[in-house]
Amino acid sequence: MGRPLFYDIIEKPATSCIVTLCSVIWFVIQKKSIGYSQVGLSYETAIEGHYWRMITSALSHISVLHLVFNMSALWSLGVVEQLGHVGLGTAYYLHYTLVLVVFSGVLVIGIYHLLIARFKIDYFRRVTAVGYSCVVFGWMTILSVKQPSSKLNLFGLLSLPISFAPFESLIFTSIIVPQASFLGHLSGILVGYAISWGLIGGMNNYWAITMVGWIVVVFVFSLKKSGAYDFSFLEIESLTDASLPSVRFIGNGRTLQASAVPLSGVEVV
Repeated sequence: MGRPLFYDIIEKPATSCIVTLCSVIWFVIQKKSIGYSQVGLSYETAIEGHYWRMITSALSHISVLHLVFNMSALWSLGVVEQLGHVGLGTAYYLHYTLVLVVFSGVLVIGIYHLLIARFKIDYFRRVTAVGYSCVVFGWMTILSVKQPSSKLNLFGLLSLPISFAPFESLIFTSIIVPQASFLGHLSGILVGYAISWGLIGGMNNYWAITMVGWIVVVFVFSLKKSGAYDFSFLEIESLTDASLPSVRFIGNGRTLQASAVPLSGVEVV
């Protein structure tokens, strides 16, 4: 008889919460017949200021197969939470999950920009990505560097050596699911290597809370500004200088406006 699931849930609290959250979001998407274009991230939506999509695209899945594959892999990768004795653990898992969500999203948009601006491949303007795969591939990569003897279990049936799992899974998903985002998965792998090699590091509770705060601010304001959701208590308008955004909180009459501070030694790219 196998180990009761209850014990795994207790030992993988963050993983359990993320799997539950993604599953609930999938259910809501199916119930309300929401399409990938409404929650996904593309180059065009990014340059239009829909920065909130970086979060919704990561947590959303349209097909049940996509959800099951990602959550099965994520559940196996949740072993990171049980490795506190080797410098990993739940806090490490949460800190760098934030990094993977944000940095892999920024990187994939950066790659799209390079392909569009430098190589004139306009196809990537409208490619829309959804799913938690960037983060899953990132954790595969981190674990392959830090714990190369580990195994990745998929669906409880397939077991892959974690040292080869990132690129095996990259090829496997590209063949089995042709519409899978190769560049999105590759972005997760690249950010995963950057984290595991120490190129991106120094995350602690302070920086994690700071990052969450900025994510919430950018999420809410970009959601409001793009017109995707109307926050009745918040109004964004321009006052003296049209280039400086101001924020008005409806009800108390207060208005905040950024000030123009001259910057020296800065190039606007």
